[in-house]
Amino acid sequence: MIFRETPLRGAYLIEPERMEDPRGFFARSWCQREFAERGLCDQFTQCNISFNHKAGTVRGMHYQAAPHAETKLVRCTAGAIYDVIVDMRPVSPTYRQWFAAELSAENRQMLYIPEEFAHGFQTLTDQSEVFYQMSHEFHASSSRGFRWNDEKIGISWPSPVTVIGDKDQNWPAL
Repeated sequence: MIFRETPLRGAYLIEPERMEDPRGFFARSWCQREFAERGLCDQFTQCNISFNHKAGTVRGMHYQAAPHAETKLVRCTAGAIYDVIVDMRPVSPTYRQWFAAELSAENRQMLYIPEEFAHGFQTLTDQSEVFYQMSHEFHASSSRGFRWNDEKIGISWPSPVTVIGDKDQNWPAL
């Protein structure tokens, strides 16, 4: 696996390292040892799938507060998404700054999202599916979020929003 640190310390864009031959390729998408050697979370307790019918769908911005803060490893397994993270660590020099990457079934990249980062995405294609690995189970009372279009954060979404859930539409601004 190829780990590339993003401008937000502790967050990584991870690309499978392909071993190709005439049949196609083989690549690892997870290796506990490689994550542990980099000091990253190497224990995931829950996996989720998000399927989205329409391009332009927005989900986010979500995170879980301590003591149930979660690390996420996110990959798009069908279609493509514009995946966004926001550093919510008050002591971080990149506090409230955001980073985005296109994750797709074609590029097979993953985004490693540390604890105390908000996460959301916009689908770039119809029929997009996202696979999440999480370090903690969902805990409703620790669930937090803010509006996807919060002016204090200023995320540049790639296209108009076509679908958004009531909860995501009604999160407060920071």
